[in-house]
Amino acid sequence: MSTTAQSPAAQPQTEPRIGVILVTHADYGAALLRAAEFILGPLQDCASISVDVSQEVDETVKRLNEAVKRLDTGRGVMILTDMFGGTPTNLSLALLGKGNVEVLTGVNLPMLLKVFGGRDGDLATLSRDARDAGAKGIVAAGELLRSRVKNG
Repeated sequence: MSTTAQSPAAQPQTEPRIGVILVTHADYGAALLRAAEFILGPLQDCASISVDVSQEVDETVKRLNEAVKRLDTGRGVMILTDMFGGTPTNLSLALLGKGNVEVLTGVNLPMLLKVFGGRDGDLATLSRDARDAGAKGIVAAGELLRSRVKNG
């Protein structure tokens, strides 16, 4: 497992923001953070925790708890996982009763960009908006284009 935390000095911060943690299989979360940073520039108050079979579950849970404590600046923490029912999600769900934490599954780049754009609001609204952005980002492009050509 690896943990990547972005420096709080990476962006000037005027108010507390919702913290963001990606908890995913292998290095998927770290790659998504790099892609978001490529688009948005330097990010802060975020981390990626990779889950793999070579790491003890207790160590992963410890790192996740530490990340939540470190990144909760007063607005809560959004935990984004790759797949509902997977180990990253199951480990993250244990934190729902511990503070202001939300777990959103099925993370993709449109969802992550929405999260980084809305961290000044409240956690419940951000969760709904990010879920919707993630779903809208999934398009069968060929099907869409064929229907547009067919319908003129």
